[in-house]
Amino acid sequence: MSDARKVRRMREPIRIANCSGFYGDRIAAAREMVEGGPIDVLTGDWLAELTMLILARTQARHPGGGYARTFVTQMEQVMGTCLDKGIRVITNAGGLDPDGCADAVAEVADKLGLAPKIAYVNGDNLLPRLSELVDAGIDLDHFETGEPVGDISRFISANAYLGAWGIVEALNADADIVITGRVTDAAVVCGPAAWHHGWSRNDWNQLAGAVVAGHVIECGTQATGGNYSFFTEINGLAHTGFPWAEVAADGSCVIGKHEGTGGAVTIGTVTSQLLYEIDSPAYLGPDVTARFDTIKLEQVGPDRVRISSTMGQPPPPTLKVAMNELGGFRRDVSIGLTGLDIEAKAALVEEAFWAACPDSPDDFDSIATALLRTDKVDPASNEEAVAVWKLTLKSSDERRLGRGLSNALNELALASIPGFFGVGGSSGPRAFGVYRPAIVPADLVPQYVVMVGGDRTMVESVAPPGDVTIPEPTRPATAVEGPTSRAPLGTLFGTRSGDKGGNANLGVFARSQAGFDWLEAFLTTERLRGLLPETADLDLDRHRLPNIWSLNFLIHGILQEGVAASTRQDGQAKSLGEWLRARVVEIPIVLLEA
Repeated sequence: MSDARKVRRMREPIRIANCSGFYGDRIAAAREMVEGGPIDVLTGDWLAELTMLILARTQARHPGGGYARTFVTQMEQVMGTCLDKGIRVITNAGGLDPDGCADAVAEVADKLGLAPKIAYVNGDNLLPRLSELVDAGIDLDHFETGEPVGDISRFISANAYLGAWGIVEALNADADIVITGRVTDAAVVCGPAAWHHGWSRNDWNQLAGAVVAGHVIECGTQATGGNYSFFTEINGLAHTGFPWAEVAADGSCVIGKHEGTGGAVTIGTVTSQLLYEIDSPAYLGPDVTARFDTIKLEQVGPDRVRISSTMGQPPPPTLKVAMNELGGFRRDVSIGLTGLDIEAKAALVEEAFWAACPDSPDDFDSIATALLRTDKVDPASNEEAVAVWKLTLKSSDERRLGRGLSNALNELALASIPGFFGVGGSSGPRAFGVYRPAIVPADLVPQYVVMVGGDRTMVESVAPPGDVTIPEPTRPATAVEGPTSRAPLGTLFGTRSGDKGGNANLGVFARSQAGFDWLEAFLTTERLRGLLPETADLDLDRHRLPNIWSLNFLIHGILQEGVAASTRQDGQAKSLGEWLRARVVEIPIVLLEA
């Protein structure tokens, strides 16, 4: 190793802050992170599968509008301070148009009389190349269901998940602001960490540690108490502070937040976020496979949690590709059912609707009905007496969901059930998208780094070969026995759930070794099916993460064709874990007393 490399290895940790967990997050967060305490890098995550669909539709209506404009607003607020303090900015807010986003930021800089070095990274957009890839024999079939890709002209977005090395190249070129398209959520943290510490592409453990740090802070305040199962234990959630990760040369990190901000950083909040939207403990990425089952957590101070011992393996030779198509149009109808005879009222509304509807059920592409029993026995208020009948219709023909359907609903108003009323109004037809994941060989998708007004550099997306074996955790569980008492599962256990395309993940964590020992024995896939009957006919995967006292379940197909197409009340599965926590089970009294 050269002397220069050794010096870079000995550098102090780099503090990387987050100011956005999604497109639409708190606009003031950038200023709060830049002015609220010392940081070296400001990052934010603006993208998700649904966001790419939204940006594609925005770009179709307004060419040049395929990026997150809120990021440009934030840059106007903090760019000067960032330059004064030497804070680098890394973001994936470029979305489908990173060059357009870079131009917009450059315009803001010019207006402010500033001259930052701006770079953008692209190469992820495969939509113009789909025909070329298919003609070359690249298999773009759905990588879970195997459904053939079919007519590629129907797709409105197709983006590969790029890694961190384009960001590293931009920082090596001394960029102050780096704007990317679709990189992985963790890449905006892994990139500056790899650049700062001078890591090589096969520093698997260091890269894996940085990916874990990025995964923890990518969703902003979810690492500092937001969406936390035990939220009643956390102060200041009315205005929760955003997190930062201080990444050391060995890939370990400390998660924290600025002093005096709301929320908390605890082993619980960090564990909860570690479980968010993951699959198996081998967390696949374009730069490294991070092994979440090797992670160790330690509370090292107030609002300071150290993450260490993360091990990494070479990534797969392919990149994930997120493709979106317009699936057609949908219309959601909700009718209030009040008081007695709820099921009979639901049956009559459904029968009367189809009698009045000008089209038959066979004329629609998809029909989903649900009876939501939100009513209570002996209700103390009008609202407590109401259940909801929900109908979702989908069709490629927007007209089928328009006036004729509205007229059919109007006919029911005085002619069907007593107390008839619409809940929240019945909106007209709206377009929805269908998400399709695929994979593509990494060597076909290089990254391109462009300095605004300067050079363009190609960076290969292929990781070096390697063979790293990581033993599975082997600690045997200790049986927890004795008398039991009925209590909600959430009395002792926390959860975090979310969408993964058409699937959902549901992570469950204990707060003691004894609690995990019982949880591991108790919560089998069959038990989960019994507790959450909606999963009874779906494929379930169960994964152990004993180092962080957690189990993770992947529930296949529960969100159908993805968030935008899902007919579930909660189309992103954010509340799935809290439903599980509300289920009452027999729990050993010794655990409840502890």
